Amino acid sequence: EALMGELSELVQKVVKSSSWWERHGVDISILTCSFLLLPAGFLCLRSAQAIPFLVGVLTLGVVHHTLTVKGSHLASHNALTESKSWGKVWAIFFIELCSAFTAEQATYNHVKIHHGYTNVIGLGDSSTWKVPFLNRYIYMFIAPLAVPIITPLVALDLLRNVEWKAALRTLCCMFLGLYCHYWLLLHVSGFQSPWSALLCMLLTRSLLAHPYIHVNIFQHIGLPMFAADRKPKRIHLMSLGVLNLPRNALLDWSFGHSLISCHVEHHLFPGLSDNMCLKIKPIVSQYLKQKKLPYNEDTYTSRLWLFLRRYEELMVHAPPITELVGI
Repeated sequence: EALMGELSELVQKVVKSSSWWERHGVDISILTCSFLLLPAGFLCLRSAQAIPFLVGVLTLGVVHHTLTVKGSHLASHNALTESKSWGKVWAIFFIELCSAFTAEQATYNHVKIHHGYTNVIGLGDSSTWKVPFLNRYIYMFIAPLAVPIITPLVALDLLRNVEWKAALRTLCCMFLGLYCHYWLLLHVSGFQSPWSALLCMLLTRSLLAHPYIHVNIFQHIGLPMFAADRKPKRIHLMSLGVLNLPRNALLDWSFGHSLISCHVEHHLFPGLSDNMCLKIKPIVSQYLKQKKLPYNEDTYTSRLWLFLRRYEELMVHAPPITELVGI
């Protein structure tokens, strides 16, 4: 606890000395730019030529993942604004309207469970990402294409756990978001048939589904796992059970630093925005290394080969519990 307190003081000094632009403005501007790119993406799809059409698909795909991954993630942690009321509004907008999921369950499962019990078996061990009956190649390279279809279906199932008013609101937002996408493809992009519009929706919404699935498993599964009654203190739990990937321009923009190169920092200080996680990264890495604590880093390619090689052990069988010897 003393270590976590000392690190928190160092980080809070940086946060308090940072401007609103650094704390929130940078990430809000990225989301705003994404919105502004939407008309160009839909208009490019009107072209009968291959290159403009592909530019439209790429633009809408990147914008979709920026809003649904980066936007939803920041909103779930209330990292877009200082106001809790506005934070609730942004959570509903990004998670329900843009992502076709339920805000209450997304926030509960991600913030309360995954962050509260990172790599604790049976709670925050990322087991929701495991599909044991699929073989490694189907899971890693084919199944992600179904994410846009699976996401709203899972959301509908989770609505049983929320109040009827919240469930009704979620249903309306999900329908509105999906229908608006479909309507724009028909009336702005000029698709002639419903099936072609739906196929384009699937294509753009699954454009970055592969790295989305990969990132969610690469950064926790395969690292030390703990039993609920023998989990370490917070700073040890996060330094042992979280991993950073290298910076990547496309993924930094569409997923955010806190999900890519600053995931350790994000788990230690989940209320900070992507830009602030990037700003405190040198402080956190230096502090953990100075205190002889793990600071896990690996490349995307290295993790991909690790999971292909040890898929049965990591994704099918129950992971072994790590004994905290030496801590």
